[in-house]
Amino acid sequence: MNTRRKNRLYLALIVLVGLGLATTLVMYALRSNIDLFYTPSEILQGKGKDHELPFVGQRLRIGGMVMPGSVKRDDKTLEVHFKIYDARGAIAVTYYGILPDLFREGQGVVAQGVMQADNVVMAKQVLAKHDEKYVPPEVEDAMKDNHTGPASAYVPPAKGNGQS
Repeated sequence: MNTRRKNRLYLALIVLVGLGLATTLVMYALRSNIDLFYTPSEILQGKGKDHELPFVGQRLRIGGMVMPGSVKRDDKTLEVHFKIYDARGAIAVTYYGILPDLFREGQGVVAQGVMQADNVVMAKQVLAKHDEKYVPPEVEDAMKDNHTGPASAYVPPAKGNGQS
């Protein structure tokens, strides 16, 4: 009877260790697939109370407005460079591919990609709004938060200012 109790105890320990190991492996796998959402000002100044900055190689999503005059297309490839801005800053984005039909300057977008050196995001996907009034909820909330901040708001260049 004593042996039977020990066998049950060993079996329970093995099951608990197995569940712990499986949970750890699942959490590790999910951690590497999470794309955190940032606004341009959060990339430049940090996010949250600890002012945590994204690191080079981190997968992320950045949302904001396409800066007027910032879209530069390579004539020989599908590479496009543009800037996404909010009330406090602008971040350069590089994308290789065909942009959505609704992508244009002055409109809200979300770019999903990887943080590169010098605060440049190498986008793997660019999502654009789908009608005149739509702004992605994350972008709208972040823009509201940024507009309630200090008076030193970032103002993008006006549309049609001669920049190309």
